[in-house]
Amino acid sequence: MALDATVVAEGLRKRYGDTTALDGFDLRVRTGTVHGLLGPNGAGKTTAVRVLTTLVRPDSGRASVAGFDVSSRHKWVRYRIGLVGQHAAVDEILTGRQNLELFGRLLHLDRARARERAGELLVRFGLGEAADRPLKQYSGGMRRRLDLAASLILTPPVLFLDEPTTGLDPRARNEVWARIRELASAGTTVLLTTQYLEEADQLADEVSVVDAGKVVAQGTPEELKKRIGTDRVDIVVRDGADIPAATRLLASIAAGDVELDTERRWLSAPVGDRMAALAALVRTLGEAGVAAEDIALRRPTLDEVFLELTTATPNKPTKPTKEIA
Repeated sequence: MALDATVVAEGLRKRYGDTTALDGFDLRVRTGTVHGLLGPNGAGKTTAVRVLTTLVRPDSGRASVAGFDVSSRHKWVRYRIGLVGQHAAVDEILTGRQNLELFGRLLHLDRARARERAGELLVRFGLGEAADRPLKQYSGGMRRRLDLAASLILTPPVLFLDEPTTGLDPRARNEVWARIRELASAGTTVLLTTQYLEEADQLADEVSVVDAGKVVAQGTPEELKKRIGTDRVDIVVRDGADIPAATRLLASIAAGDVELDTERRWLSAPVGDRMAALAALVRTLGEAGVAAEDIALRRPTLDEVFLELTTATPNKPTKPTKEIA
């Protein structure tokens, strides 16, 4: 086990009847980082979190959190983790303060300490002014922030977030992202499952792509982007009649096949030396009299990584796991 790994899973397997939820799931989450689990619906992300948080026992394999085995020492694990599920676990009838005090009492804090801790967390999560309002008056983002606060009553070193921004609008999502960044900067180890590519790109120090119950790739967002290809040049030509000429010119400097969308008058191709390719393309387009509305250099996106690495059809073979060095 790596000494700097706070969350470790090795060969986890879990079946529900005829359904295989985890099929040799391996994971290492470095201490003090945000680690994203990225994958389609049914990939096994939530089952992995349920095993790591001691809610479900694996059929085989092993896992540890904060140095404690999740099966044989589950009580020790539970005192060292916080969990925010896909749906808020707070009570709408109670106020924000009452919710947090209730969580504190359920976690065996005395009344005075529960009240004190609730006050600290309400301020920390920007809910001080709304502390004594009932939750039915809270926005979605405020409720999610209160849910995060409730998971930190005992200041756990490890926090599991299972699709924490599902159903939130962009403003509320940004609010939750800001709080997650604050937690990570303070030293909390965060394991985040998400279907939002932008969320993983924004928050995660490392990402594990999960498909068919196993991790098929792991690395930083930039490493994963580099894995599926080089930089690309995108062009939008002004006149659709120039598409054939633009295609020939782009192909002459490209490091791979040219992609084409005639309806949008858009062309794209991978390139080697990005700046040299861009300069050559601008020059040759000008010489040929082809006008471009837009020319852009870009790296592959996590969307493209996701589509490349995850199973597109039930019969498509899963790619082998590969650690990005």
